[in-house]
Amino acid sequence: MSYDENNVFARILRGELPSYKVYETEHVLVFMDVMPRSAGHMLVIPKAKARNILDIGQGELQHVFSAVQLMSRLAKEALGADGVSIIQSNEGAGGQIVFHMHVHVIPRWNGIELKPHSGVMEDAEVLASTAERYREALSRLKG
Repeated sequence: MSYDENNVFARILRGELPSYKVYETEHVLVFMDVMPRSAGHMLVIPKAKARNILDIGQGELQHVFSAVQLMSRLAKEALGADGVSIIQSNEGAGGQIVFHMHVHVIPRWNGIELKPHSGVMEDAEVLASTAERYREALSRLKG
């Protein structure tokens, strides 16, 4: 299958749709998942046009997973998470819903189960506040 230029993440990258940005480089964008499965759920996407892990270039994949590692550390630093779940799905049969390569970074706490993917959007103020907490903690973490 080919890359869909109008997928929701491509539209976010072009600035056509809003997002709650956490981190950005020339290669990746990290933003809050608007339908989080846990408080602080982030998405890491490449700026490259890649449908999923099956067609992304090695260099771009390295940038994505470097950001995933940094965001995992950030979740622990900013939110005091006990752990982090990393989810990356490919093609419909693998559970992929948006066909632009992406990785879910989901903060986890002992004794708290993940919420199901319900399609319910989080309150905008919560997303904005959490993104701000992440950005503030990022300067401490990288310092």
